[in-house]
Amino acid sequence: MASGKGNSDKRIVYQEFGNDNSAVERPTQELPPQQQNVRVQATRAGRKGKTVTVITGFQVKPETLADLVKQLKSQCGTGGTVKDNDIEIQGDHKQKILDILIKLGYKAKISGG
Repeated sequence: MASGKGNSDKRIVYQEFGNDNSAVERPTQELPPQQQNVRVQATRAGRKGKTVTVITGFQVKPETLADLVKQLKSQCGTGGTVKDNDIEIQGDHKQKILDILIKLGYKAKISGG
């Protein structure tokens, strides 16, 4: 039968709630900064009206992201975090973060309005 319920090698494509870590993670491939297309966007969606600058498109290891978010937080003078391989910095710091990422060698662009 193709019901998939008895499958031990199942892979969750989308899961809204819960903390079930049974999904298979793909190994992260670390690309040099000049080969990465990174997007910087300020958004308020789902954050109770608070503006957050979200940087997406990274293809790096979690340790590299942690170092980068630490550097961005200190240079912007605000808080931030790593969520689902994206960086979130509190406040609208699009231009400042874009300048920092370009200096670090990333191909970064501002997306959205």
